[in-house]
Amino acid sequence: MSGAITIVGIFAALGTTCAWLPQVVKTWTTKNARDFSWGYLAMFSAGVALWMVYGILKKDPVIIGANAITLALVTSIAFVKKTGLSS
Repeated sequence: MSGAITIVGIFAALGTTCAWLPQVVKTWTTKNARDFSWGYLAMFSAGVALWMVYGILKKDPVIIGANAITLALVTSIAFVKKTGLSS
């Protein structure tokens, strides 16, 4: 049963992490991140970082990997917003 649980986790991680790809591509293409509030980016990033810590504590590579990638994607949106690339 453990293998089936891991497979479910992998597909869940792929779905939630890959959901950010279109938004990151759009943000970088348009150089526009105005629709993201700083509060949202901060709270979501903190939550994802805590999930990553949880994965580290549980020694779960699926949780660690998915949240590390998601955090990088969300951070790239924050970068566009912070650097003023968005007008």
